Amino acid sequence: MALKDIGIGKKKFNMAEKPWKTPWYLTCLEAIILSYYMVIAKLKIKKDPSIKDIKGPFLMLQNHGSFIDFGLAVKAFKLRPMTWVSSIEEFNHREWLLRSLGCFGKRKFTADLNVVKNIMHALKKQKLPVVIYPEARFAFAGITEEIDAKSYARLIKMAGVPVVVGIAKGNFIRSPQWRKHPYQNIPAEMTLTQIITKEETATLSAEEITKRIEKAFDYDDYKYWQESGRRIKSKKRAENLHKVLYQCPHCKKEFEMTSYGTTLECKACGKKWTLTEYGKLVSDGEVYFEHIPDWYRWIRQNVETEVYEGRYSFKDTARIEKLISSSKGFVPIGTVELTHGEDGWTAKGKLDNGEDFYLNRPVDSMYSCHIEYDYKKRGDALELATTEDTYFVYPLNNENILTKFHFATEALYHKITGDHIKKS
Repeated sequence: MALKDIGIGKKKFNMAEKPWKTPWYLTCLEAIILSYYMVIAKLKIKKDPSIKDIKGPFLMLQNHGSFIDFGLAVKAFKLRPMTWVSSIEEFNHREWLLRSLGCFGKRKFTADLNVVKNIMHALKKQKLPVVIYPEARFAFAGITEEIDAKSYARLIKMAGVPVVVGIAKGNFIRSPQWRKHPYQNIPAEMTLTQIITKEETATLSAEEITKRIEKAFDYDDYKYWQESGRRIKSKKRAENLHKVLYQCPHCKKEFEMTSYGTTLECKACGKKWTLTEYGKLVSDGEVYFEHIPDWYRWIRQNVETEVYEGRYSFKDTARIEKLISSSKGFVPIGTVELTHGEDGWTAKGKLDNGEDFYLNRPVDSMYSCHIEYDYKKRGDALELATTEDTYFVYPLNNENILTKFHFATEALYHKITGDHIKKS
């Protein structure tokens, strides 16, 4: 029996559909939404003077701290029509709206020629700028995540258009992925820099373009918070921070961290830290890490060591949901055995309709992975996608494991391919 026989939607997302141009009335809607953002987030834009000389289409590469990034890009170019590369799950229940705003879909960490074709169509046929978030997921600790800059360099050489980088600051601190609400009171701003001119796309090598991209994507939102002197009084500013800082630097145990209010605590050894109103960690006795990104990097290095020494493996039972269509959204289809190691990600089992299910993403096919903390209140989810389908997988027995998935996927890719993608 095929999946189509279990009574779910028939119309799948058309990944080859060309980008739409935004109608005038939705441009007015964008203006209204932007006005709201300007009030609540005090949006500010700083532009390289050369930006004003860009008249035709261009590529804009932007970091990704929160949903407000969209508003920053719209404000930066004064409601100029644009095209956006968007994750396909964002089309869930709102495909018409997103396509009307100029978005077209991509499945996370898959190689799909439709994406390249749609980018080139927008640039060459529609003469529109294209906005891409090359980290391909939200930041988790307010610093740069891994970017496949080599692939973007090849795209830039092919496109032959100017390249602008937008680095937003304060947007992550306002609404970190591990606790999106309530919003924290810090202004959001973005610096726009032209890193490659149209002429340079022909003269620069792919290696030189790669270096420029990597250099441009260097940011630290916690440092921005600290240097701004902005006081965040929120009584929940550390709540859920243990989702990211899941390993205790005092006793070294994993998955024993918890957080509440402004406090992080290790349940195993009792060590506590407080996140101050100015973005630093303090503690009685040794602090270990005053700066949250330093703690995050320490855990990442520990996972890399575990992977390279051959000690890493994961296995759990997991609930699996499939993204069917915009109207159907994600539909639960069964329970699978989820494993991760040097064979990559594997999900296998018998679905609710009795059909056998098997999905494997080899290590060298995913340089990173997409995770969602408590996705739409349904639990912590890992996304596994092919060029045809998108699945969200929810481990049932391992708590607070997602960030380790993120680190381990990257470390395994480095180990197997020898390709060390630059990260913060």
